[in-house]
Amino acid sequence: MKREKMTPRERVENALRGGHSEKVPFTMYECMIPQCSAEREMRNRGLCILRYEDVFKVRRPNVKTTKQTYWEDGKELVRTVHETPAGTLTMLQEPAGFTSWTHERMFKGPDDYKAILFYVQDECYEPAYEQFTQAEQAFGGDAIFRTWIGLEPLQTLISGDIMGMEDFCMEWMDRRDEVLKISEAVAANRRKIYPIVADSPAGHVNYGGNVTPEIIGLENFEKYYVPHYNEAAEVLHKGGKLVGVHFDANCKLLSNAIAGTDLDYIEAFTPAPDLDMTLAEARDAWPGKVIWMNFPSSLHLKTDAEVEAATVDLLNEAGTPDGLIMGITEDIPPHRWRDSCRAIMNGLDRHARSNPNLYS
Repeated sequence: MKREKMTPRERVENALRGGHSEKVPFTMYECMIPQCSAEREMRNRGLCILRYEDVFKVRRPNVKTTKQTYWEDGKELVRTVHETPAGTLTMLQEPAGFTSWTHERMFKGPDDYKAILFYVQDECYEPAYEQFTQAEQAFGGDAIFRTWIGLEPLQTLISGDIMGMEDFCMEWMDRRDEVLKISEAVAANRRKIYPIVADSPAGHVNYGGNVTPEIIGLENFEKYYVPHYNEAAEVLHKGGKLVGVHFDANCKLLSNAIAGTDLDYIEAFTPAPDLDMTLAEARDAWPGKVIWMNFPSSLHLKTDAEVEAATVDLLNEAGTPDGLIMGITEDIPPHRWRDSCRAIMNGLDRHARSNPNLYS
């Protein structure tokens, strides 16, 4: 297929396999771009919408879950109650657009460990492919669809509904055996999910992310994260799936360990000036891995001309367009997204025009 005839989705798929098209693909999470004339204009120019769809259902047959929505001081709040034979767990969240603020997680103290373990071990999974297939067919070539496995076992306690970062740090020091017992139960669940995703219609899958090296450290990352990435990759690769991680924090400390994994792509990598690695350093650190980057959020506040120039500079740092995708994975100031995204696309076009030998 001629590169100029590729759909936005095909350009991204080509880059995910380590290749390139007539320009570096540009993607944006569906939840971050409203349907409007500017969105239509950018899709016509090649913007690829990135959309998540699940490929499995989760059941907890022995847990009774109820939710109550109410308003307090002008804020919508959702109280979730999980009743297990080992105890009751509660959560309190505040919906906030495409995400939510968590005011209370399940863990309130050591007495909750038994109920949390039961809650995790009660999970059952079954394939649910039809919705993914229908959505992908309906959207056509303007979007690429991704699924995910869930958070890494240890990260589930930190970033998920169970514990949160501060409680995790305290419990890691005081009751590590209990923390690891929950993590191992989550790992057993993930192993049930790998083959379901491997047999699914999805082409690529994210495994966890939001890893904070300042909290985890290199030793724990190598011990409790890397083996799960490789275990998942072994199963997923047999099903023809690509697997990556949403590494959106400082990556320098973990860069060598990441390089040694069997991951295919590094998603949401945010280069300097926002975080601690340049794109050139990332290319050197992760040869053979696709970099699906996030355009540095701080640069959206620059002028359109500066955003365009910064885009060109980033692509020059990359050296080659092979296996490179420009993305938006973090919030953009509402008053800037239209002009900033147009400027990024102008920079992608300008780099391609100025370097025909790289894109031939």
